[in-house]
Amino acid sequence: MTKDPDFRPENVEAGPPAFDHARHLPAQPDERWQPRQVFLFSGHMIDTPDRPTPRFPPEKESIAAQKIAEALDQLGAGPDDLALTQGACGGDLLFTEACQQRGVKVHWLQPFPEPDFIQKSVMPGGEAWRKRYLGAKARLAAPIRSIAENLEEPPLHTGPYERCNLWLLHTALACGVDKVRFICLWNGGGGDGPGGTAHMYKEVKRRTGQVTWLDTRTLW
Repeated sequence: MTKDPDFRPENVEAGPPAFDHARHLPAQPDERWQPRQVFLFSGHMIDTPDRPTPRFPPEKESIAAQKIAEALDQLGAGPDDLALTQGACGGDLLFTEACQQRGVKVHWLQPFPEPDFIQKSVMPGGEAWRKRYLGAKARLAAPIRSIAENLEEPPLHTGPYERCNLWLLHTALACGVDKVRFICLWNGGGGDGPGGTAHMYKEVKRRTGQVTWLDTRTLW
């Protein structure tokens, strides 16, 4: 586990000015409740059987789940906190389940309408992950939100995964820059396309520097 302790709010770009407001408005939590901490997560999906180079093999799920749980415990996660992620099979759902076990209020923001998201980002893991998705969904603290229903047309050359990363990050920052705690389950490499964990890590580091990196190259 790699932690970046050099967080200094005075050196951070303010959340809202860092984005185009018209396109990346945050998904507002309940205004009557302000979280103590905001946990933002991005991580690898579970590998499909035909993946040429293993990245997150299914047999390593229990190790990843343990490390995510340990990271949340070290950060003192509890009912006064908010968690943001997408809900994909693999890291997202392991993070969601760990947060829900600790009473953290979890919100999912997704790059596609939910039926499309399930096909693209849940079903590749198989039926067992779909059932876990539905179980976690039933315990979410708010309805699922998707880009198509909540954001305006994208700027040129910005794909849905990049936009969703920025939307998640902007939503976290809107609660208070000093509250954001980013956890990533990542091998340090590029993704299978634009907008993966590498992109989120870079954007978080630019704006907060508060990162707990679960490096899969050393976890197994």
